[in-house]
Amino acid sequence: MWKLRNRSRSPRPLLLLILALALVGCGGPPPEQAVRAQIAAMQSAIDARDAGKVADLLAEDFVGNDGMDKRGARRMAAGIFLQYRSVTGRIGPVKVELRGDDDAIARFSVLATAGDGGLLPRDGQLFEVETGWHRDGGDWLLRRASWKPGPGM
Repeated sequence: MWKLRNRSRSPRPLLLLILALALVGCGGPPPEQAVRAQIAAMQSAIDARDAGKVADLLAEDFVGNDGMDKRGARRMAAGIFLQYRSVTGRIGPVKVELRGDDDAIARFSVLATAGDGGLLPRDGQLFEVETGWHRDGGDWLLRRASWKPGPGM
């Protein structure tokens, strides 16, 4: 049986993978739809366990919690994929706030789980996430992300 854990260590590993849920380049749709598509498409990158694709979707100047940069994010994703056979992130409702034509903020909650591939996950945690997006040419890239344990954690 799995349980949500209140970890005293940094929740970066699982959340990084969830952030990947928010990262696929889009150019054509209106900004709000493009950001939502990024978030939905990141689920595919995580399901494919592709740390390189996760990194490709981050802006060069990406910054996460504790100063994590793009390179650190890629290493973190690769490490998680090696540690766990099964990694998922389920996102709650997404609220997108446009800031001009080329910038947006998306806020959502994420239930991150990981395990050995069995029927039930071994680890799980709920996070509240805020992401900052920027359109670079036709692509929306994740420039910043912050997360904290969700309510009751």
